[in-house]
Amino acid sequence: MRITSALTAVAVVLAGLVAGVGSSSAAGSSAAGSSAAGSSAAGSSAAGSSAAGSSAAGSSAAGSSSAAAYCGITWGSAERSAGALSDAPLTEVRTGRHDCYDRVVFEFAGPVDGYAVGYGETWTEGEGLALSPYTAGGALLRVSLRAPAYDDARQGTVPYAVGEHIANLLRYPTVRDIVFGGSFEGYSTFAVGVRARLPFRVLVLTGPGTHSRIVLDVAHQW
Repeated sequence: MRITSALTAVAVVLAGLVAGVGSSSAAGSSAAGSSAAGSSAAGSSAAGSSAAGSSAAGSSAAGSSSAAAYCGITWGSAERSAGALSDAPLTEVRTGRHDCYDRVVFEFAGPVDGYAVGYGETWTEGEGLALSPYTAGGALLRVSLRAPAYDDARQGTVPYAVGEHIANLLRYPTVRDIVFGGSFEGYSTFAVGVRARLPFRVLVLTGPGTHSRIVLDVAHQW
């Protein structure tokens, strides 16, 4: 009996030890798994933050790039005007292509600095006929020059009739058409058709000789 009781006691002790080892191993495995999962989650979070940061930086760089002005041009497209009436007549209209813009030059036989240029409908001088139906382009620049296109004897100083298309604009990126709107009471008008509403500037230049020029530049793009 004593031997049987002793064997039973040993068996109970061994069972307890085995159970303790199993619990400890399971708890350790569980803790290790939790630690690994935490590390994995932290790594994923850090990677996500890094990717988001990279994406934000890329977006910022792209925004800065797209915001950069074309050819450094900051002219805008608002109407502008300056100067006063002059009796020096218009003598020539010519055009030119440049890397960043198309140019229209109005030359006068004397000092002229008066103009008004803006986007919108253009009418013939005197008659008031709208020129937009007859002018090529997606947008219309109204050019009013504060100088006549005739001399003191009321003879025309440019070889254009009202409504005439006055320039060959083949291969011009921006300017599509130039139509003479006539000259009346000291004002001369032109409709300049352009590809779209684009930035422009107006310059007043002296020369050649005693002549002067009003120059219209229209950018190829924004």
